[in-house]
Amino acid sequence: QVQLVESEGGLVQAGGSLRLSCAASGRIRSVNAMGWYRQTPGNSRELVATITSSGTTEYADSVKGRFTISRDNAKNTVYLQMNNLKPEDTAVYYCNANITYFRSVGVGGRSDYWGQGTQVTVSS
Repeated sequence: QVQLVESEGGLVQAGGSLRLSCAASGRIRSVNAMGWYRQTPGNSRELVATITSSGTTEYADSVKGRFTISRDNAKNTVYLQMNNLKPEDTAVYYCNANITYFRSVGVGGRSDYWGQGTQVTVSS
């Protein structure tokens, strides 16, 4: 009923930049908080950045000053601009959104959804 589709990641050299996007679609009544997480092999998924529907942002200490999260509410899309990338930023990046959805019949609800994940690799 609701899908999050991420843009492709990629391979970039250290110091380079990359922009990820994630669009929500489906039976959406409203998109609440959105965020980006990342995961490396053998480790749990960690928060990178979040943004509320009103635009308040939070960042992991490791990306502050280098990454910027933003959103376009008209397009139900969240972005992650990553600058000055470091090899330790290499991970699979996942977008997340808390969405209030509706049903064609019956009562809707509210739930968290995840994108499919996209690989970002930073070479040294």
